[in-house]
Amino acid sequence: MAVRLAEIAGWIGGELLGDGALEIEGLRPLGEAGPRDLAFAVGPDAVTAARDSRAGALLVAARIEGFTGAQLVVRDPRGAFGAVLERLHPPRRAKAGVHPTAIVEPTARIDPAAEVGPFVVVGAGSRIGPAAILDAHVVVGRDCEVGGACHLHAHAVLYDGTRIGAGSIVHAGAVVGSDGFGYRTAGGLPRKIPQVGRVEVGDEVEIGANSTIDRATLGVTAVGAHAKIDNLVQIGHNVTIGRGAILCAQTGIAGSTRLGDGVVLAGQVGVADHRVVGAGVQVAAKSAVMQDVEPGQVVAGIPAVPAPLWRRQQALLRRLADWRSRLRRLEQRLEGRGEEESVD
Repeated sequence: MAVRLAEIAGWIGGELLGDGALEIEGLRPLGEAGPRDLAFAVGPDAVTAARDSRAGALLVAARIEGFTGAQLVVRDPRGAFGAVLERLHPPRRAKAGVHPTAIVEPTARIDPAAEVGPFVVVGAGSRIGPAAILDAHVVVGRDCEVGGACHLHAHAVLYDGTRIGAGSIVHAGAVVGSDGFGYRTAGGLPRKIPQVGRVEVGDEVEIGANSTIDRATLGVTAVGAHAKIDNLVQIGHNVTIGRGAILCAQTGIAGSTRLGDGVVLAGQVGVADHRVVGAGVQVAAKSAVMQDVEPGQVVAGIPAVPAPLWRRQQALLRRLADWRSRLRRLEQRLEGRGEEESVD
C-alpha cells in the first residue's frame, strides 16, 4: 500500500521538506532504501550515509544538507519511525471462528470474535476474550483466562489457572504457569513440594519465545502491565515483576524476588531469590544481583555493585598484571640487598 509523504507527515506532526506527493511504498534501512522508500537517519554516521542513500525520503531530527530527496524533520526520528511502522503494518486482526481440529472443552467459553486455530486445546472452565488469537497448537489449561485482543503464538502453553491480560502477546514456545522449582529434603533426597498457586500477567505484556514463568507455590506469580520479557527468560515462583519492566534475553529471576516498576535487566542478568530490586533500577548485562537494590540505582558486576564502583574495580583489575610485575621486581631487589648485607 502506497501512502503520500504529506499524509505520513500528518501522522507524526513532522515538518515536510520536499515533495509531499511522493508515494511511499515501504520503510527500509538507509543502505537498502530505494526512491519510494522512507528511512530514518540519526547520528553523525547516519548523516554521512544519508547523503549517499537512494531513499526517497528521510526521517531526521534536523535537515541534512546534501541529501536530494524529501525530508521529514521531527523531534524523535526513531519514535516517529516506529509510529509509521505501526500505521503501515498494523497488528493482525482476529479472524473469528474455531478451527474444526481444535479441541474445546464444553465448559470453556470462547468469545464469538476470537480466532482459535488448528489443533488448539482449550481446557475446562477457561475463557477466551474478544478478538483474541490462538495460533496452531496452543494449549490453554483448565480455568485460564485470556483477555481480549491477546495473541498466543504457535505452541504457547498456559498451565491451569493462568491469567493473561488484554492485549498481551505470548510468543512461540513460551510456557506460563509451569511448576515452581520447589523441593524439600527427605531421606537425603529432594522431594517435590506441590506448586498450587497461579500466574497472573497484566495488560499489554509481551512474553518472548521459549520464555518460562513459574506458578507460585502458594498465591501468585505476577507480571505487571506493559512489562516486556525477551526470549529465553526464566521467572521463578512467587516473583513479582513491576509495571513497564524490561527483561532482556537469558535473564533469570529466582523465587520470591520483587522487581519494581520500570526496572531494566540487560541480557544474561541473574537475580537471587527473595531480593527486592527497586523501581527504575538498571542492571548491566551479565550481572548477578545478590542483594537488594535501592530504587533508581544503576548496578553492574558479579556481585552487582553501583556502576561507578564497578568501573573503578574494572580499571584496577586491568592494572593488576603490571602491579604484580612491579612487585616481583621490588621483591627481587629486596632479596638481593638482604644477601649483600648477610655477606658483609
